[in-house]
Amino acid sequence: MKVAVKTFENKAAGDIELSDVVFGAKLRKDILARMVKYQLDKRRAGTHKTKGVSEISGTTKKPWKQKGTGRARAGSLRSAQFRGGATIFGPVVRSHAISLPKKVRKLALCIALSAKQAEGKLTIIDSLQMKEAKTKNVVAAFARFSFTKPLIIGGETLDENFAKAARNIKGVDVLPSQGANVYDILNHQELVLTKDAVAFLEARLS
Repeated sequence: MKVAVKTFENKAAGDIELSDVVFGAKLRKDILARMVKYQLDKRRAGTHKTKGVSEISGTTKKPWKQKGTGRARAGSLRSAQFRGGATIFGPVVRSHAISLPKKVRKLALCIALSAKQAEGKLTIIDSLQMKEAKTKNVVAAFARFSFTKPLIIGGETLDENFAKAARNIKGVDVLPSQGANVYDILNHQELVLTKDAVAFLEARLS
């Protein structure tokens, strides 16, 4: 499919041919849901922890004799039923990451890109180069495009001036092409790709 390319001033800069495999995939909400869960589970720290019986500091003496007191038998004050005792079956440090086949992950990224294209929320620009890191210039450019919460994906290396200028704007994220991911694409209203990003993504996903 052929899509118009814009300059940063929202002027015409020719056309670009997009791959139907990458930007024309059929919408599969189930695949997107699996990929989002995969990403969110993988980023969880998993550092929650409670102490078991062997980790509680305290006496090892039997609190009272086994029989004759009328109370339930007890072998340790570190048991869960006592104040300051252990937590039984509490959380432990672990990884929450789940596995997802590489083919499914690639398909999910194609579907996310295709969904933005189908919604008319994909914009291709020729370059992100800026002469100076001025946030007001980026805000003015976004106003010309009527962007509200864009995700901007550049080439393998980002223009330092643009990255500095855009990071002050709420709701805007700027990523290199290798950082393109399903969660961020779905979490933003608009998707902006440079021509370099399109070439990188098509080579990666075709």
